[in-house]
Parts: sequence; structure tokens; C-alpha cells
Amino acid sequence: MSTATAAPVWTKVRQQPGALARLFDNKAFLIVVCLLPAVGLLLTFLTYPLGLGVYLAFTDQTIGRRGIWIGIENFEFLAEDPIFWNAVFYSVFYTAVATVGKFALGLWLALLLNQHLPMKSLLRAIILLPWIVPTVLSAIAFWWIYDPQFSIISWMLIELGLRETNVDFINTAWPARWSLIAANIWRGIPFVAISLLAGLQTISPSLYEAALLDGATPWQRFRHITFPMLMPILAIVMTFSIIFTFTDFQLVYSITRGGPVNSTHLMATLAFQRGIPGGQLGEGAAIAVAMIPFLVFATLFSYFALARRKWQQGESND
Repeated sequence: MSTATAAPVWTKVRQQPGALARLFDNKAFLIVVCLLPAVGLLLTFLTYPLGLGVYLAFTDQTIGRRGIWIGIENFEFLAEDPIFWNAVFYSVFYTAVATVGKFALGLWLALLLNQHLPMKSLLRAIILLPWIVPTVLSAIAFWWIYDPQFSIISWMLIELGLRETNVDFINTAWPARWSLIAANIWRGIPFVAISLLAGLQTISPSLYEAALLDGATPWQRFRHITFPMLMPILAIVMTFSIIFTFTDFQLVYSITRGGPVNSTHLMATLAFQRGIPGGQLGEGAAIAVAMIPFLVFATLFSYFALARRKWQQGESND
């Protein structure tokens, strides 16, 4: 009697993944690998220069000579330096006045461009020109406009019979200060206007329609709808504007180089003048480090603005 034997069934054995495959399946490892290039760039171009600048602020290093650690002597010298305090005053004044001017005109321009206007796209492109043009070219143009002898503004005022002599824009202290503020406002309006215009276009038209049905005036619609809805982007744009204005260098240095008689120095231009042409790297670094508290304040302002945005969206501020 013969017995039938079943044919053996062959099953493929699944191979275990190798060490390299398991490593790349690890989520933590992938996060580290993806972040490593960005971290490297930040360490190279941000952390190292910042750390070196802070270190130099506590040394007496000059160009061509290695310095020694002197503690806070640079800051003690600056505390008694009237030129430094003049730069602090003008930096704060310059930033405050220019920021108010940019946001007043920028908001008005954004509200205007948000209306149904002919050739609206062309107008938006034209408005961006002051922001697109390189800062040095703008500074050269303003330097020519403010020239004591060939100023186009002085020529127009004389032709209109409003003045008999040219306006001295940049050779006396306060006219030079106001002239720089005007140039900064001209350059900064496009950034503010386009940013706020983007925020305005995110506001639902139904809110305005409901307000019209309730009989709200234009001012009431702006106060209770437009301004609160713009507050998050307004705070962030204002923070960037404050930082850019406070650390402005090219415009001021190209037009006045801090003159006349150091009256238009910002902290950034004074730090450059003391550190590079003056050769006192430690003192220039100390002036730059003294700018950090003002920039931290601007950053904290942005943080609290974002917390307000969470509150408006019904989220927790934790």
C-alpha cells in the first residue's frame, strides 16, 4: 500500500532591516539630519559673529593688535561720552518718528489701494519702487536732492518765490536729522503699505456688509473691524520696521556720515566709525552690544502681539 507524501511548501523568510535602514526610520534621527544644515548656517553666520562681538566689547582690541580682557571699561567710558549719548538719543528719536510716519502713510496707502481703483496692479508695482531700489542708490539720490547748492527743492522754492536762498538741509544739526528721517520714511512706506494691504485683503467683506446694515460710519468700521483684524500683522510689521530703522546704517552713512559734528550718528554708524576707521574694535563692539536691549524690546513686543493673536482666535496664551 503506497502512501502519498505532501510536497513541501517553501515560504520566503523576511529579512530583518539593516542597521542603516533602522537608523533612517528613526524619526528623531531624521529631525536632527534635516535641521543640521540650518543649525550649521546659524552657528556660522549668526552665533559666532554675535559671540565674537560680545567678547570684543570686553577687550581693548584694536586693528592690528590683540586685545586683553578689560571688563566693563569700554561701557564705563561710553557712559561718560556725550557723543555716544547723542547717538542713543538720535537713534531712539529717528526710530520713533520714522516708524510713526511710515505707519501713518503706509496704512493710509494700504486702505487706498484696497479700494477698486483703475490700474490697481500697476499702482502697486510703482509703490514698491522705493523699496526695490538699492539703499545706496536711494541715498545718493537724496544726497543730490539735499545738496546745499544744487538742491531741486531749493530751486523750486526759490522759483515759487517762497525763499530767497537755498535751504541748508544737511549742514546743520536739526535740518540734517529731519532730512534723514524723511528719506527713511520714503524708503519704508512700500514695505508697510504692501504688508498691511495683504492683511486687509484677508478681512471678510461680510463683516463690512453687516456693519453697513447696522448703520456704522466709516470711522466705526475702521475702529471696530479693520484695526482689530489688522492688529496681529500690524504688530509684526511694526516690530520688523523698528528693528530695520534702529539698525539703519547705509542711508545715514551715505548721506551725512554722522555729521555735521556727529549730530546725525545712529548707534550703528557710531559703532562702525569707532571700530573700523577709528581702529578701536573693542569700543565699537561695545556700542553695538549696547543696541541689544533695544532689539530685545522689539522682539518682546512681537511676542506679546502673537499672544494677542492667540487670544483673538480663542486659544490659550500658554
